[in-house]
Amino acid sequence: MSDPDARLTAWVHGNVQGVGFRWWTRCRALELGLTGYAANQDDGRVRVVAQGPRQAGEKLLHLLEGGAAWPSRPGRVDKVVADWSPSQERFEGFVER
Repeated sequence: MSDPDARLTAWVHGNVQGVGFRWWTRCRALELGLTGYAANQDDGRVRVVAQGPRQAGEKLLHLLEGGAAWPSRPGRVDKVVADWSPSQERFEGFVER
């Protein structure tokens, strides 16, 4: 049986705007087969919404938090606040907003 789809919403705090963080996140999400977006917020955070198999979302969350597999992550992440919910509307690919 395959993983049920889930939605990860993560707010990434730190120096994550203007450093290529959304592009990096998009690349990692696409590699994991996730759909959704990464968007700059007015308060300096980046909001990441990713849908797909829960296990893939957990891998993305680990990378956002500084997982050792990608030491070249751009910017500086101070913390990530994550929320999980059932999969909602469908996204086409993964985009930067």
